[in-house]
Amino acid sequence: MKTQPPVSAWSISNDSLEALKWVGLLLMAGDHINKYLLHESSPALYALGRMAMPLFGFVLMVNLTRPGALESGLHLRVMKRLAIFALLATPAFVHLVGWWPLNILATLFLATLIVWLLERDGWAARCTALIAFLVGGAVVEFWWPALLCCLGSWAFLRRPNGLRMLLWALAMASLTAINGNFAAVAALLLIGGARQVEIPLPRSRWVFYAFYPIHLSLIALVLIVTEN
Repeated sequence: MKTQPPVSAWSISNDSLEALKWVGLLLMAGDHINKYLLHESSPALYALGRMAMPLFGFVLMVNLTRPGALESGLHLRVMKRLAIFALLATPAFVHLVGWWPLNILATLFLATLIVWLLERDGWAARCTALIAFLVGGAVVEFWWPALLCCLGSWAFLRRPNGLRMLLWALAMASLTAINGNFAAVAALLLIGGARQVEIPLPRSRWVFYAFYPIHLSLIALVLIVTEN
């Protein structure tokens, strides 16, 4: 099993990381309210919502690239949590979207699985990671561009340099094929700004996991009540 590379000079504080997570949650909630309850009447909420997935992917990859994360089994624990809450969100998600694609927690689960495989020794693990990317990307929300976005941030965080930053930005830009705009790239500006400020926030590990199925269930419930 590989050991993770040394910690680089590029870093972001835990408080700023927590702030980014909350920003992502608010942007996601606004986007879903706009889509399902407001009939997509707000272009601004739609555009802002395009930044949520890149922010979630970045926060996840920061945690997965912490020193000792692989050796401590963090990847496996994260995958377990994501799988549980992805299943909990499935009834509401299916009501709102349908059976395909799978929800964003499944996307993050797949990204974590691919990273876990890439950080292990051997061609078998790398080939499995490639298969997971090619096959799994067809069934998760935001598809292959979302996985590229997560993997781009992972690669940059492991060894920050100009080329990897460019590739990460291009991965963000690939979401344009789905989103119809370049709003996702603006997430890089939020991330850069978050490195420059300190917003003291207590860490809330389970809030993100629980927020997703809860807010989808509430939106689905409102739709069911109003439709009846």
